[in-house]
Amino acid sequence: MTHPTSPEAAAATQAPAASYFQRHIFFCTNERSNGQTSCAQFDAQGAFEHCKVLVKTAGLAGPGQVRVNKAGCLDRCAAGPVAVVYPEAVWYSYVDKADIEEIVESHLKHGQVVERLLVPPDVGH
Repeated sequence: MTHPTSPEAAAATQAPAASYFQRHIFFCTNERSNGQTSCAQFDAQGAFEHCKVLVKTAGLAGPGQVRVNKAGCLDRCAAGPVAVVYPEAVWYSYVDKADIEEIVESHLKHGQVVERLLVPPDVGH
């Protein structure tokens, strides 16, 4: 005797669907109240906003493309300010708008990592 398969069970056995976004970039915008250095002190909010405008202007925003988000502390304070691009899990430290422009053009648009802005793997909190 065969048992009917529910739509949920059938879906669970199929290959996972593609990610909703091709790439997702998160900017740490955390501000520490105890006086310790934090990404917010380096205009992380401005970098986030600049990236959002660049991504939208380039036609990269939306489902199947790129999503730009703010995040709380990403626990890489020693490298701050930081942003991370998924699904590649590439960590960047940036200084100015030109760095953000290079990340958008190279990585978010063309999938090429910006080597000079990479956070060394041993740099953390």
